[in-house]
Amino acid sequence: MKVILLGTAAGGGCPQWNCACRLCTAGLPPRTQDCVAVSADGAGWYLLNCSPDIRAQILSTPALRAGPGPREIPVRGVLLTDAELDHSMGLLMLREAGRLPVFAPDAVSDALSPFRAIVDGYGGWTALTDFPGLAVSSLPVSDKRPKYVSATGPGPWVVAYRITDLSTGGSLVYAPCLASWPAGFDDFVAGASLVLLDGTFYAPDEMAGVGGPDQLAMGHLPITASLSRLAGRPGRWAFTHLNNTNPVLDPASPEHAAVLSAGGLLPVDGTTFEF
Repeated sequence: MKVILLGTAAGGGCPQWNCACRLCTAGLPPRTQDCVAVSADGAGWYLLNCSPDIRAQILSTPALRAGPGPREIPVRGVLLTDAELDHSMGLLMLREAGRLPVFAPDAVSDALSPFRAIVDGYGGWTALTDFPGLAVSSLPVSDKRPKYVSATGPGPWVVAYRITDLSTGGSLVYAPCLASWPAGFDDFVAGASLVLLDGTFYAPDEMAGVGGPDQLAMGHLPITASLSRLAGRPGRWAFTHLNNTNPVLDPASPEHAAVLSAGGLLPVDGTTFEF
């Protein structure tokens, strides 16, 4: 399995356009909004979430560019973890694909029906049901709905994915939004080659400096609550979906060092894994 981290930042990216916090003005390498591409053969690719930055992410990734035919594209479909705009708005950017297959929990698909109504004018999207060379399973991890959703129907509203290469046995767990360390998650990640964890915030009071709400209320388990669970676990553990306020963005920070000391990774945009 080939895995490319197209973007590793939370909503708004880093630097964020409306923010002048220390990290957004520090001149750090920019990060685009979280999105991952996976492939069993290096030819057909699936996107995990579809960020508003997807056009730039595709064009900066040779494996995802169109060709060899004039309108041939290697993207075979999109899997959504939730209906948050920073995870799904890229579907509008890919409207020219025409009937692009999309896989999502029912509640997420229903919430995105206005998107579908727009995209239908360009060919719409279909249900993604086939993953050649890959096995896909999901685990509900949160019931947090996006702010724009008024529906009160049953979820799940947020899932994590486990994707396994049927040839090599290598597996990826993608969990960019964890409100907690949910029941069944230990079994879900057991034996995974790579786990991409929610790294939105480092500490539970991080947003206080910019007048933001409590991190747990935003549906994101802070890194400090996850680090102790990494000790002694096999495989690679990486934090993604980093908010622009997260001090781990600064490689010189003690928080960055603490993650690495605990055995975690903090990969940048464009990082590639293969297993």
